[in-house]
Amino acid sequence: MSIETVFRNARLVLEDEIVTGSILLRDGVIAAVDQGATNVGEDMEGDYVMPGLVELHTDHLESHYSPRPGVRWDSLAAIQAHDAQVAASGITTVLDCLRLGSDEEGGFRRGEMREVADALETARDELRLRADHLIHLRCEVSSEDVLEQFEDFKTDRNVRLASLMDHAPGQRQFQTFEQYALYYKKKRGLSDEAFTAFADRRRAASDLYSARHRRTIAEYCNDCGIATASHDDATLEHVAESKAFGVQVAEFPTSIEAAQASHEAGMSVLMGAPNIVRGKSHSGNISARELAGIGVLDVLSSDYVPFSLIHAPFVLSDGENAIPLAKTIRMVTATPARAVGLDDRGRIATGLRGDLVRVKRVSGVPVVRSVWREGQRVA
Repeated sequence: MSIETVFRNARLVLEDEIVTGSILLRDGVIAAVDQGATNVGEDMEGDYVMPGLVELHTDHLESHYSPRPGVRWDSLAAIQAHDAQVAASGITTVLDCLRLGSDEEGGFRRGEMREVADALETARDELRLRADHLIHLRCEVSSEDVLEQFEDFKTDRNVRLASLMDHAPGQRQFQTFEQYALYYKKKRGLSDEAFTAFADRRRAASDLYSARHRRTIAEYCNDCGIATASHDDATLEHVAESKAFGVQVAEFPTSIEAAQASHEAGMSVLMGAPNIVRGKSHSGNISARELAGIGVLDVLSSDYVPFSLIHAPFVLSDGENAIPLAKTIRMVTATPARAVGLDDRGRIATGLRGDLVRVKRVSGVPVVRSVWREGQRVA
C-alpha cells in the first residue's frame, strides 16, 4: 500500500522560480507539484519549502571525532552528533570530509579514516542517521603517504568526491609567505628558526610528491567515475592543470582570475558559506560575495559551520545587490547535486527524492522548521 503525504500552502522554491502551491509525496518520492490553493494536506502556512540541502565540503565530522589535538572520540557518537546538527540545518545529503595524508599538522594515522568510514556504514545500516552521508576524500597530495591512505577507499562505493590539496607555503591558499607565516607561525607558536625549518620541509615535500600524487589520484577518479575537486587554485596555470585533469569542482579559488577561469572552463566554483555570512574569508583571500556579484559563484559549502549553508543564500538574496532567492538556493541544492552525479535529488520535481526543508524567514536568520528525507521527517 502506498504512503502519501501532501504539503499545501507553501512557497515552493523551484530551480528557477518561487511559486505558491502544494507537493504530493508518494513512497518517499515527489509524485506531483501543483501551483495554486488546495484544502488537502498539511498547511505550510506560507513558509518556504525547498529541496533538502546538498553539502559537498564539511570538516565538521572531524571536529566531533577529534575535538582537541590528540583526542579521539567514539566514532559512532561523533557521527551521530555531527548528523544531528547537519539535519537540523536543513542538510539532507552530506559529503563528509575525511582527510588523507599525514603531515606536521597532526594528520591521522593510516587506517584511522577508514575506521571512521566503517563507522559511518554501521550507522547507516543501523538506521542511526537523519541525513544521507557520503564521502569526500581530502587528499593532501604533498604528503608522502597519501596514496597508501587512498588505497583504503578504492572499493568504497560511498566516495563521491576527492579534492586535490597542497598546503605548502607561498602558493594556492597562502599565495604569499607572509600569509603563511601569519597563519602557521601563530597557530603553532613557533620561533623564527623553527618556523623556517617547518616551511622548508613543507616546500620540499610539495616539490617531491605533489605533481605525481595529484596526477595519480585524478586519473584513478576519472577512470572510476568519482568527481574531483581542485583546491585553492590561484593562477591560470593552476586552472589549466585542473581542467586537464577533468576536475568538476573548483574549491575555494584564491583569486578572482582563477575563479573566473574555472567557471568559464565549466567547473562549478565552490566557496564557503561562512565567507558569505561574515563578508570575508577567514584566511584573507577573496570575498565569496564578490564572486557572486560577478556571476561566477556556483556552489556554497558550510565548511566549518553547518547552519551557514541555509543562512548564506538568504544573505545573498538581501540588500542592494540582491540575487534572486531561487538562484541562491540552487547553489546549495541542484548545482552541488549535479556536480557529483546525484541526479535524483536537489530539485523539487516529479520523480525525485522527497528530500525537503521547511523554512520560515521574515527577516534576518532563517528558521528551519521541518526536514524530510525521502518523505520521512528527520528534524
